Amino acid sequence: MILLDSSILIELFRKKDKEKTIFYSLSQSYSDLCISSITYYEIGVGNRKSHADYWESLSDNLNVIPFDKACSNSAVTIYLDLLKANKMIDLADILIGATALTHNIPIATLNIKHFDRIERLEIIK
Repeated sequence: MILLDSSILIELFRKKDKEKTIFYSLSQSYSDLCISSITYYEIGVGNRKSHADYWESLSDNLNVIPFDKACSNSAVTIYLDLLKANKMIDLADILIGATALTHNIPIATLNIKHFDRIERLEIIK
């Protein structure tokens, strides 16, 4: 199982040739792709009407991992660690990273610079 960050889905929406996307490559190697409920939200609010049908169809085939109390506890720890190290990242990235850590799922992202700051997070490169 691989947790997809929003950046992977945004690239998929933007590129005309879907076979040249990270999403396509991952779908060829992994049978179980999932997203955080945070990513589901991010894509939902940022989605253009032109992609609405495509997103609805795609999201029906992705497992959505909920952000629960355990994820929240992980997010607090990540936030405090990043704050102490003066390496803060976007809140949504903290929440998505916490979801991956809590469920012990590697994450695929195009935003390695931010997610690399989260200790113990396995990033698919």
